[in-house]
Amino acid sequence: MAARWPSHLLIVRHGESAGNVARKAANAAGEEQIALAGRDVDVPLSARGEEQADALGRWFAKGPAESRPQVLLSSPYVRAQQTAERFRAQGGMDRDVPICLDERLREKEFGVLDGLTHSGIAVRQPDQAEFRRLLGKFYHRPPGGESWCDVIFRLRSVLDMISLHYAEKRVMIVAHQVVVLCFRYILESMTEADILAVDSAGDVANCAITEYRIDRSQGSDGKLVLDRYNVTAPMEAEGAAVTAEPDAKAHAA
Repeated sequence: MAARWPSHLLIVRHGESAGNVARKAANAAGEEQIALAGRDVDVPLSARGEEQADALGRWFAKGPAESRPQVLLSSPYVRAQQTAERFRAQGGMDRDVPICLDERLREKEFGVLDGLTHSGIAVRQPDQAEFRRLLGKFYHRPPGGESWCDVIFRLRSVLDMISLHYAEKRVMIVAHQVVVLCFRYILESMTEADILAVDSAGDVANCAITEYRIDRSQGSDGKLVLDRYNVTAPMEAEGAAVTAEPDAKAHAA
């Protein structure tokens, strides 16, 4: 029977962004609004984020060729694209491999909560704060935004595409914190309680690696099994800062 799954699936959160930095500053100052101009999709990497993406690429370049990705998929958000581009430019994979942008890998959409801090939501959107308390972060969908379930729905189709086109390949995805967690939910057949426990244990670090490898002994098609999660060794080895700030609106995720 033909193989269905990639041999390796690497899921990486983008490097530190200007949004991460702005969120931290807004919370420290007790502000209701995160100081970001323009759209979330256009938020770039910070200087530290650029260093992290470069470190990730150099770390893979120094490793065995058979561990480097053959396929690179990215969220279309600027911070994810820049991470993917810098990773490739530093030799993390062959430089002639295209970066495939997929809008299904985008950040969770926050709708009316976009750009608000935790205190800003309580003051400006008290009804949504109460709905989130009642429904929980997994199921709450703010007006104009998404729940975690909505993100999971679109990621299931990404996995269908990967299984159809990239069997036996080494595939890397560059995306966002909630996307990393939602992939874990799908691939490990988790419950709501399971994935929220992972989330509450700590944020996904910028440019950290989550990796699945195929286990051919499990079922006729094999199964992708978690090999490592939230690994920051590339930044540590290359002397780049390790950061794990939530995304600009991840408190409302």
